Amino acid sequence: MLGRKQEINLKLNQITDGLVLLLALWIAHQLRYDNYGGIWPESVKIPAFKDFLWLIAIVVPFTPLVLEMTGYYHHLLQKTTILSLKQYAKTLVIIGVLIGGYIVFNRVGDLSRGFLILSALFGGSMLLGKEYLLKRFIRRQVKLGKWQEEVVLVGDVEEMNRFENELISDLSFGLKVVKKIDLENSDSDELVKSLHKYSVKRVFFTAKNVSFGKVQTAVNECEVEGVEVWLSTDFIETTIARPSLDAFGGSLMMVFRSAPEATWAMLIKGVIDRVLAIVLIIATFPVWVFAMIGIKISSPGAIMFKQERGGRSGKPFRMYKFRTMIAEAEEKKGELIDMNEMSGPVFKIQNDPRVFPFGDFLRRWSIDELPQLLNVLLGQMSIVGPRPLPVDEVERIQESSQRRRLSMKPGITCVWQVSGRSEITSFEEWVKLDLDYIDGWSLWLDLKILLKTVPAVFLKRGAK
Repeated sequence: MLGRKQEINLKLNQITDGLVLLLALWIAHQLRYDNYGGIWPESVKIPAFKDFLWLIAIVVPFTPLVLEMTGYYHHLLQKTTILSLKQYAKTLVIIGVLIGGYIVFNRVGDLSRGFLILSALFGGSMLLGKEYLLKRFIRRQVKLGKWQEEVVLVGDVEEMNRFENELISDLSFGLKVVKKIDLENSDSDELVKSLHKYSVKRVFFTAKNVSFGKVQTAVNECEVEGVEVWLSTDFIETTIARPSLDAFGGSLMMVFRSAPEATWAMLIKGVIDRVLAIVLIIATFPVWVFAMIGIKISSPGAIMFKQERGGRSGKPFRMYKFRTMIAEAEEKKGELIDMNEMSGPVFKIQNDPRVFPFGDFLRRWSIDELPQLLNVLLGQMSIVGPRPLPVDEVERIQESSQRRRLSMKPGITCVWQVSGRSEITSFEEWVKLDLDYIDGWSLWLDLKILLKTVPAVFLKRGAK
């Protein structure tokens, strides 16, 4: 893929979509709040369009960003309208959370539901209409032979054929292979002749099975000719990690990541974490008071339980919970080792005898987890993520593949939590759920886990 060209096209597409959404908001405002009272007339003060600058500031820049995270701008010519609708619907949910957070914190009371519905309908219709017109335009340009750049492939035959098939399958790449050079069975002279004959700007190397010396010579030929070289990273095979390039100390580095990188999606996740934490702390404050009074009355000792847990990369942090066990619980842990029901390094007991009655009530309703919202505000935890283990249990994890669950910030809820946590007694199964979450992470996946958490809490599923 032509990274810079595609990046420019993506940004132009997002800017255009932002302007389309701005127009959709304006049309919705005119229909809902025009001088004649709109399509739903009411005897109320009609707000000016400028009164919704806060809404514009959320919808116009963030919607294209979230659309990109859902894959809306990927494989434009191949995807169906149904898929685009699903991606837009996912985006609406996330943008709705941001708008809801703003409304709660700023106590916005005069926002019409009709205006929001019209904005969403017009926004979706206009975005899909723009996408349809763009598809027709691109296909026509390709059919006329325009917007296609001629390129040369260099490498071994099998890899070149695979690469060419990928280009043929997606016209949006805008590339046409005019020459394939088998580097193992030819010399650099053939490459030079091809550069002169076809006057290409770029050469793609898919030299997975070609000796490095020949690749080096061919790259140098392109270098002196001023031709851009694109080198496939397939010569290093990974099963999980995704390759990318970065610069460090003047050197170009190939980076392999097996956990989500720091992208706009992760930035938005962090913002949502803190917004939700504040909202939930305020909304559940009476529950906090109830829990603190109940603990104080029911059991001598501190109200809060503080424990060193393994955070991202195993870095220790102090995690907070409402205390549900007797004050001497940690000292008595050694006496209960034989009762452990979880395999691996983790210590878990159903019907733990150290839990006092009111503490059992807090556990069954997951109220004991509420203070971890403070850890979220401190940036030590996320709302959704692999559950943090005590430091001593982290140190007992032997398999490197299991330690990969530490590659993301720990969370209050996770797939394990909503899958009947107490029914899962295999640490390997628990880790597999965490790794599936890490490998498939998206804002949409976080939202689905959050939605599943609500019934899991109220049905007390697996909370023992």
